[in-house]
Amino acid sequence: MKIPASIAVGLLLALTGPAFADRACSTPLADWQPRGALERKLSAEGWTDVAIRSDDGCYKVIGIDPTGERTKARFDPSTLERLGRGGGGGHGPRHRHRGGADGGEDD
Repeated sequence: MKIPASIAVGLLLALTGPAFADRACSTPLADWQPRGALERKLSAEGWTDVAIRSDDGCYKVIGIDPTGERTKARFDPSTLERLGRGGGGGHGPRHRHRGGADGGEDD
């Protein structure tokens, strides 16, 4: 029995959808904390050179984390807790931030 392609694709999406469900936050906009609150939290934790934007219902942060690594991270907009730390938050050492504001090497 052959299954039409559109049904097969729909079934595949239905089965893989839950695997990606944690990628989006579901906090209503009225419950979001201000962006400034996240900026203050990150600064107190030692983050620098931070850019924050909203993405898929979460705050998405790109910056230098307290260990000195250039990192992408997602934060719940109501609790400001970091999400999905399961080993992919950063870019790894080959994308390590180099230099200061002038872009020069750190040696």
